[in-house]
Amino acid sequence: MNYQTFQPNSDLKSLVSCYWTLEVPAESNAQRQRIIPDGTIEMAFILGDDIKRYTFENEFIIQPRAMVLGQTIEPFYIEPTGYVNTFAIRFYPYGFANFVTMPLKDLANKETPMELLFGKKTTSKLEQKIIKATNSSERIEIIENFLLNKLNEKTTIDNIVKTTIDTLLATNGSASINTILKEDLSKRRQLERNFVKQIGVSPKQLGKVIRLQTALKMLLNKKTDTLTNIAYESEYFDQAHFIKDFKEFTGINPKDFLGNENMTLSILFYK
Repeated sequence: MNYQTFQPNSDLKSLVSCYWTLEVPAESNAQRQRIIPDGTIEMAFILGDDIKRYTFENEFIIQPRAMVLGQTIEPFYIEPTGYVNTFAIRFYPYGFANFVTMPLKDLANKETPMELLFGKKTTSKLEQKIIKATNSSERIEIIENFLLNKLNEKTTIDNIVKTTIDTLLATNGSASINTILKEDLSKRRQLERNFVKQIGVSPKQLGKVIRLQTALKMLLNKKTDTLTNIAYESEYFDQAHFIKDFKEFTGINPKDFLGNENMTLSILFYK
Protein backbone atom coordinates (compact mmCIF):
# COMPACT_ATOMS: atom_id res chain seq x y z
CA MET A 1 0.00 0.00 0.00
CA ASN A 2 1.52 3.30 -1.12
CA TYR A 3 -0.19 6.46 0.19
CA GLN A 4 1.38 9.86 -0.50
CA THR A 5 0.31 13.46 0.06
CA PHE A 6 1.40 16.63 -1.76
CA GLN A 7 0.96 20.29 -0.85
CA PRO A 8 -0.86 22.78 -3.11
CA ASN A 9 0.74 25.91 -4.52
CA SER A 10 0.43 29.22 -2.71
CA ASP A 11 -2.58 30.38 -4.75
CA LEU A 12 -4.67 27.42 -3.55
CA LYS A 13 -3.28 26.63 -0.11
CA SER A 14 -6.12 28.46 1.67
CA LEU A 15 -8.70 26.26 -0.09
CA VAL A 16 -6.94 22.92 -0.75
CA SER A 17 -5.60 20.90 2.16
CA CYS A 18 -3.54 18.54 0.01
CA TYR A 19 -3.44 16.22 -2.98
CA TRP A 20 -3.09 12.52 -2.29
CA THR A 21 -2.44 9.32 -4.19
CA LEU A 22 -3.08 5.73 -3.19
CA GLU A 23 -1.81 2.59 -4.89
CA VAL A 24 -2.62 -0.90 -3.66
CA PRO A 25 -1.76 -4.09 -5.58
CA ALA A 26 -4.67 -6.31 -6.54
CA GLU A 27 -5.51 -8.94 -3.92
CA SER A 28 -7.68 -12.02 -4.36
CA ASN A 29 -9.20 -11.60 -0.90
CA ALA A 30 -9.29 -7.82 -0.52
CA GLN A 31 -11.00 -6.69 2.67
CA ARG A 32 -13.78 -4.15 2.86
CA GLN A 33 -12.48 -0.92 4.34
CA ARG A 34 -14.52 1.25 6.67
CA ILE A 35 -14.17 4.94 5.81
CA ILE A 36 -14.95 7.35 8.65
CA PRO A 37 -15.86 11.08 8.46
CA ASP A 38 -12.94 13.52 8.38
CA GLY A 39 -14.72 16.85 7.85
CA THR A 40 -13.44 17.41 4.31
CA ILE A 41 -14.74 17.31 0.73
CA GLU A 42 -12.71 15.50 -1.91
CA MET A 43 -12.50 15.27 -5.69
CA ALA A 44 -11.24 11.85 -6.71
CA PHE A 45 -10.16 10.16 -9.93
CA ILE A 46 -10.15 6.35 -9.99
CA LEU A 47 -7.31 5.36 -12.31
CA GLY A 48 -7.17 1.65 -11.45
CA ASP A 49 -9.90 -0.96 -11.25
CA ASP A 50 -13.42 -0.17 -10.04
CA ILE A 51 -14.20 0.39 -6.36
CA LYS A 52 -17.41 -0.76 -4.69
CA ARG A 53 -19.16 1.44 -2.15
CA TYR A 54 -21.56 -0.53 0.05
CA THR A 55 -24.99 0.99 0.60
CA PHE A 56 -26.26 -1.92 2.69
CA GLU A 57 -24.73 -5.13 4.03
CA ASN A 58 -24.65 -6.93 0.68
CA GLU A 59 -25.65 -4.14 -1.69
CA PHE A 60 -23.22 -1.80 -3.37
CA ILE A 61 -22.70 0.74 -6.13
CA ILE A 62 -19.62 1.22 -8.30
CA GLN A 63 -18.09 4.57 -7.48
CA PRO A 64 -17.92 7.05 -10.39
CA ARG A 65 -14.42 7.20 -11.85
CA ALA A 66 -14.40 11.00 -11.58
CA MET A 67 -16.37 12.11 -8.52
CA VAL A 68 -16.78 14.47 -5.61
CA LEU A 69 -17.10 12.94 -2.15
CA GLY A 70 -19.25 15.26 -0.04
CA GLN A 71 -19.26 15.72 3.71
CA THR A 72 -20.11 12.51 5.55
CA ILE A 73 -21.52 12.12 9.04
CA GLU A 74 -21.49 8.33 9.27
CA PRO A 75 -19.01 5.59 8.31
CA PHE A 76 -19.31 3.58 5.10
CA TYR A 77 -17.51 0.62 3.50
CA ILE A 78 -15.59 0.44 0.24
CA GLU A 79 -14.00 -2.58 -1.42
CA PRO A 80 -11.57 -2.67 -4.35
CA THR A 81 -12.28 -5.02 -7.25
CA GLY A 82 -8.60 -5.23 -8.17
CA TYR A 83 -5.69 -2.81 -8.52
CA VAL A 84 -6.22 0.46 -6.64
CA ASN A 85 -4.82 3.65 -8.16
CA THR A 86 -6.47 6.88 -7.00
CA PHE A 87 -5.58 10.55 -7.36
CA ALA A 88 -7.56 12.97 -5.19
CA ILE A 89 -7.84 16.55 -4.02
CA ARG A 90 -8.75 17.16 -0.37
CA PHE A 91 -10.40 20.54 0.25
CA TYR A 92 -10.75 22.44 3.49
CA PRO A 93 -14.40 22.47 4.66
CA TYR A 94 -15.01 25.94 3.18
CA GLY A 95 -12.75 25.47 0.15
CA PHE A 96 -14.88 23.55 -2.32
CA ALA A 97 -17.75 26.07 -2.24
CA ASN A 98 -15.57 28.42 -4.29
CA PHE A 99 -15.70 26.13 -7.33
CA VAL A 100 -19.36 25.13 -7.62
CA THR A 101 -22.78 26.76 -7.57
CA MET A 102 -24.68 23.72 -6.24
CA PRO A 103 -25.40 23.88 -2.47
CA LEU A 104 -22.94 21.58 -0.73
CA LYS A 105 -25.72 20.03 1.32
CA ASP A 106 -26.76 18.30 -1.94
CA LEU A 107 -23.38 16.53 -2.02
CA ALA A 108 -23.42 15.25 1.56
CA ASN A 109 -23.13 11.53 2.35
CA LYS A 110 -22.65 10.40 -1.24
CA GLU A 111 -20.45 10.41 -4.32
CA THR A 112 -21.48 12.86 -7.04
CA PRO A 113 -20.22 12.31 -10.60
CA MET A 114 -18.01 15.26 -11.49
CA GLU A 115 -19.89 15.82 -14.74
CA LEU A 116 -22.98 16.86 -12.77
CA LEU A 117 -20.98 19.72 -11.26
CA PHE A 118 -18.78 20.84 -14.14
CA GLY A 119 -20.56 19.51 -17.22
CA LYS A 120 -19.94 16.38 -19.28
CA LYS A 121 -17.60 17.96 -21.84
CA THR A 122 -15.41 19.76 -19.27
CA THR A 123 -15.23 16.72 -17.01
CA SER A 124 -14.37 14.34 -19.86
CA LYS A 125 -11.58 16.61 -21.03
CA LEU A 126 -10.18 16.95 -17.50
CA GLU A 127 -10.45 13.22 -16.82
CA GLN A 128 -8.58 12.32 -20.01
CA LYS A 129 -5.76 14.70 -19.11
CA ILE A 130 -5.49 13.13 -15.64
CA ILE A 131 -5.48 9.60 -17.11
CA LYS A 132 -2.83 10.41 -19.72
CA ALA A 133 -0.51 12.15 -17.22
CA THR A 134 2.55 10.04 -16.45
CA ASN A 135 3.10 11.01 -12.81
CA SER A 136 1.64 12.83 -9.79
CA SER A 137 3.44 16.09 -10.56
CA GLU A 138 1.75 16.30 -13.95
CA ARG A 139 -1.65 15.51 -12.44
CA ILE A 140 -1.23 18.17 -9.78
CA GLU A 141 -0.32 20.74 -12.44
CA ILE A 142 -3.39 19.76 -14.49
CA ILE A 143 -5.80 19.97 -11.56
CA GLU A 144 -4.33 23.23 -10.26
CA ASN A 145 -4.77 24.85 -13.68
CA PHE A 146 -8.35 23.59 -13.71
CA LEU A 147 -9.11 24.90 -10.21
CA LEU A 148 -7.47 28.27 -10.77
CA ASN A 149 -9.47 28.74 -13.98
CA LYS A 150 -12.67 27.79 -12.15
CA LEU A 151 -12.02 30.05 -9.22
CA ASN A 152 -14.46 32.91 -9.39
CA GLU A 153 -13.13 35.93 -7.54
CA LYS A 154 -16.68 37.28 -7.06
CA THR A 155 -17.60 34.15 -5.11
CA THR A 156 -16.57 34.62 -1.49
CA ILE A 157 -17.22 32.54 1.57
CA ASP A 158 -19.56 34.16 4.05
CA ASN A 159 -17.35 35.71 6.73
CA ILE A 160 -19.36 34.23 9.59
CA VAL A 161 -19.04 30.73 8.13
CA LYS A 162 -15.28 31.06 7.59
CA THR A 163 -14.75 32.48 11.08
CA THR A 164 -16.71 29.58 12.53
CA ILE A 165 -14.63 26.99 10.68
CA ASP A 166 -11.36 28.70 11.60
CA THR A 167 -12.40 28.68 15.25
CA LEU A 168 -13.52 25.04 15.15
CA LEU A 169 -10.20 24.03 13.60
CA ALA A 170 -8.18 26.13 16.06
CA THR A 171 -10.01 24.60 19.06
CA ASN A 172 -10.09 21.04 17.66
CA GLY A 173 -13.86 21.26 17.36
CA SER A 174 -14.52 22.04 21.02
CA ALA A 175 -15.70 25.66 20.70
CA SER A 176 -19.45 26.15 21.05
CA ILE A 177 -21.37 28.14 18.45
CA ASN A 178 -22.50 30.57 21.15
CA THR A 179 -18.88 31.25 22.05
CA ILE A 180 -17.90 31.76 18.41
CA LEU A 181 -20.72 34.23 17.87
CA LYS A 182 -19.90 35.97 21.17
CA GLU A 183 -23.44 35.39 22.44
CA ASP A 184 -24.98 37.20 19.45
CA LEU A 185 -27.66 34.55 19.03
CA SER A 186 -29.45 36.60 16.36
CA LYS A 187 -26.73 35.40 13.98
CA ARG A 188 -27.17 31.72 14.82
CA ARG A 189 -29.99 30.95 12.38
CA GLN A 190 -28.17 32.80 9.60
CA LEU A 191 -24.95 30.93 10.42
CA GLU A 192 -26.59 27.52 10.40
CA ARG A 193 -28.46 28.21 7.14
CA ASN A 194 -25.36 29.48 5.33
CA PHE A 195 -23.17 26.81 6.88
CA VAL A 196 -25.30 23.94 5.55
CA LYS A 197 -25.48 25.62 2.14
CA GLN A 198 -21.73 26.28 1.84
CA ILE A 199 -20.22 23.42 3.85
CA GLY A 200 -22.79 20.64 3.51
CA VAL A 201 -23.28 19.84 7.22
CA SER A 202 -24.25 21.82 10.33
CA PRO A 203 -21.64 23.62 12.50
CA LYS A 204 -22.33 21.14 15.31
CA GLN A 205 -21.75 18.12 13.06
CA LEU A 206 -18.50 19.53 11.68
CA GLY A 207 -17.30 20.39 15.19
CA LYS A 208 -17.97 16.81 16.33
CA VAL A 209 -16.00 15.40 13.37
CA ILE A 210 -13.04 17.73 14.00
CA ARG A 211 -12.96 16.88 17.70
CA LEU A 212 -13.09 13.17 16.89
CA GLN A 213 -10.11 13.64 14.56
CA THR A 214 -8.10 15.00 17.49
CA ALA A 215 -9.05 12.03 19.67
CA LEU A 216 -8.32 9.52 16.88
CA LYS A 217 -4.85 10.91 16.34
CA MET A 218 -4.13 10.63 20.07
CA LEU A 219 -5.37 7.04 20.02
CA LEU A 220 -3.31 6.10 16.94
CA ASN A 221 -0.14 7.86 18.09
CA LYS A 222 -0.54 6.51 21.65
CA LYS A 223 0.02 9.94 23.18
CA THR A 224 -1.97 8.92 26.23
CA ASP A 225 -2.68 5.59 27.88
CA THR A 226 -6.37 5.72 28.77
CA LEU A 227 -9.65 6.60 27.11
CA THR A 228 -10.38 8.92 30.03
CA ASN A 229 -7.25 10.93 29.27
CA ILE A 230 -8.08 11.04 25.55
CA ALA A 231 -11.58 12.31 26.37
CA TYR A 232 -10.11 14.95 28.70
CA GLU A 233 -7.41 16.11 26.26
CA SER A 234 -9.99 16.31 23.45
CA GLU A 235 -12.32 18.34 25.71
CA TYR A 236 -15.20 15.87 25.79
CA PHE A 237 -17.50 16.21 28.79
CA ASP A 238 -16.53 12.74 29.97
CA GLN A 239 -15.42 9.32 28.71
CA ALA A 240 -19.01 8.23 28.00
CA HIS A 241 -19.51 11.28 25.75
CA PHE A 242 -16.29 10.44 23.89
CA ILE A 243 -17.30 6.79 23.38
CA LYS A 244 -20.79 7.84 22.19
CA ASP A 245 -19.36 10.18 19.52
CA PHE A 246 -16.71 7.62 18.57
CA LYS A 247 -19.34 4.93 17.93
CA GLU A 248 -21.54 7.40 16.04
CA PHE A 249 -18.82 8.22 13.51
CA THR A 250 -16.89 4.94 13.33
CA GLY A 251 -19.49 2.32 14.16
CA ILE A 252 -17.31 0.63 16.80
CA ASN A 253 -15.88 1.20 20.30
CA PRO A 254 -12.46 2.91 20.67
CA LYS A 255 -10.93 -0.27 22.11
CA ASP A 256 -11.97 -2.21 18.99
CA PHE A 257 -10.57 0.38 16.59
CA LEU A 258 -6.88 -0.55 16.66
CA GLY A 259 -6.08 -3.84 14.99
CA ASN A 260 -9.41 -3.98 13.13
CA GLU A 261 -8.61 -5.16 9.58
CA ASN A 262 -11.52 -3.11 8.20
CA MET A 263 -9.88 0.04 9.56
CA THR A 264 -6.51 -0.30 7.80
CA LEU A 265 -7.20 2.40 5.23
CA SER A 266 -8.79 4.86 7.68
CA ILE A 267 -5.88 4.38 10.09
CA LEU A 268 -3.44 5.05 7.24
CA PHE A 269 -5.23 8.30 6.34
CA TYR A 270 -5.34 9.52 9.93
CA LYS A 271 -1.70 8.72 10.64
